[in-house]
Amino acid sequence: MKIFYPKLMLSVIIGMVTFCAFPQQAEVLPNHLTEGERAIISDYEFSGRQFTPPPTGPVRAAAEWEEVEYLLITWQPNFPNILRQIVEAAVEECKVIITTQNQAQVETYLQSNGVDLTNVSFLNEPWDSIWIRDYAGNTIYSDDVGERALTDWIYNRPRPNDNVMPLAHASTVGIPIYVTDTAPADLVNTGGNYMSDGLGNAFASELVLNENAAGNPYGVTAKTEAEIDAIMFDYMGIENYIKMTPLPYDVINHIDMHMKLLDEETLLVSKYPEGVADGPQIEQNVQYILNNFQSAFGTPYRIKWIDAPPSSNGNYPDNGGYYRNFTNAIFVNKTILLPLYRPEVDGPALAQWQEMMPGYNIVGIDVDNPGENLISLVGAIHCITHTIGVADPLWIVHQPVYQADINTDVTLDAMVKHISGVASVDVFWREEGGSSWNEAPMTFVSDDSWTTDLSIGDTNVEYYIEAEANSGKVLTRPIVAPEGFWTIDTEFLSTADYALNNISGAYPNPTYGSVSFSLNNIRGAVDVTIHNILGQQLFSESLETGDGVITLDLNESWNGTLFVNFSGEFGNVTKKVIKL
Repeated sequence: MKIFYPKLMLSVIIGMVTFCAFPQQAEVLPNHLTEGERAIISDYEFSGRQFTPPPTGPVRAAAEWEEVEYLLITWQPNFPNILRQIVEAAVEECKVIITTQNQAQVETYLQSNGVDLTNVSFLNEPWDSIWIRDYAGNTIYSDDVGERALTDWIYNRPRPNDNVMPLAHASTVGIPIYVTDTAPADLVNTGGNYMSDGLGNAFASELVLNENAAGNPYGVTAKTEAEIDAIMFDYMGIENYIKMTPLPYDVINHIDMHMKLLDEETLLVSKYPEGVADGPQIEQNVQYILNNFQSAFGTPYRIKWIDAPPSSNGNYPDNGGYYRNFTNAIFVNKTILLPLYRPEVDGPALAQWQEMMPGYNIVGIDVDNPGENLISLVGAIHCITHTIGVADPLWIVHQPVYQADINTDVTLDAMVKHISGVASVDVFWREEGGSSWNEAPMTFVSDDSWTTDLSIGDTNVEYYIEAEANSGKVLTRPIVAPEGFWTIDTEFLSTADYALNNISGAYPNPTYGSVSFSLNNIRGAVDVTIHNILGQQLFSESLETGDGVITLDLNESWNGTLFVNFSGEFGNVTKKVIKL
């Protein structure tokens, strides 16, 4: 794949945009627009003059939990303690690039606080704000695990030094960059309003639609949703771009302020008390996802809730409280950095994160104190950090098995890719709490797929996957294994309970047409019937096996409440569907 690399010298580009409406460091810019910025936004030139065509072949946007080589920050001197803690944790996991024009002062400060600078380098470039998540580029790979590059969107703030920072990052690392700053691909977007699962699915709020619609203040060409989706596919390989209703009290409308992808199928979501602040809209958005979309594995997303903390006097964003949350976190290989506020709310959140992500080094950083009140500027840890993935990713994708009946064989599947090819893949497993691991080789199937069966007794089983590339590179999933692993809970299930746990859906629900269900290894044949609220049978079908996704096309005349019944040797399971 031939990747286009801009030929215009970086120094020339920087020189063209060193003007700024605000003197550097004279004002601490918030994550949202200031009044001064609002006044000049309609006259500011957001689109560029350097055409960057999209990659000529397929690309894949990396997920945040994948391997990273670099952590990126901009050193805003008003937040030295927060930034120091980020650097201190990150240098144990990767290289760190710090943008600053006061390198000597930053070096002295870090060293005097015991931070090892071996993995730290400095980028002497002008900057406007600390919010690097929104303006830095995003890692993509050609052909899933091939050549590494960055994709950069138009930053939705009139901050010229920030907007061109990705060019400096790409030049420093020595990788290509694709910039969506020229019509018809002049896309305004921000990193805080973007989450990718690494498999072609991404989440955002409808901010991306609004900021690229007709009459937008950025002067970019008006785009339909389909045109925006096409740009995201061409430049980032996003095939399914899920967009949710903006939240009424989130002034920046960035989903990282209330949501976090923990893996390919798990969403961590902020939970408010009933009826408070953005809680109702968040719950509607989550239901919208569950009703209309599936994870990359063809199953419903797993939702985990974490309490959004109020201020010390109990205020939430709807009555003057800051937008506090525990989702604005970042993966840095085996470490997770997340925001903290005060001990009484931090303790339960830290415990929950550790339970959700066993084996990770969970590092909390206070963003809500009088000296460095970052959260008052509507941002936290994820907002002020970004990453660049490794040059040679060993990519392991696996849908964990969390539950199994006793005395059964459990099939474990994985997709593994490396540019040099894959030499071997193994499952390491043990009975819960065991002191040593057993090794079970996985068998190559086809198309980068590997499989093996584990015989489960009557004890919970812990396991992880390890892969070795032909180059000799070795990696595990979870990346923290063997300190972190998945657990298969075993219990004797009645046939009805087994079916209830292994028939997921319906989605979408309500539906205008078809409806789907996910069947997971249901024993024996399955009979499927549909009845209306009067008990009249509308449909009947028999399945030889109950495994995979089944999609039922509903007749136009079937309106109202329908009951889809699954029956077999396990008994009967009924799911309610609303047909519009």
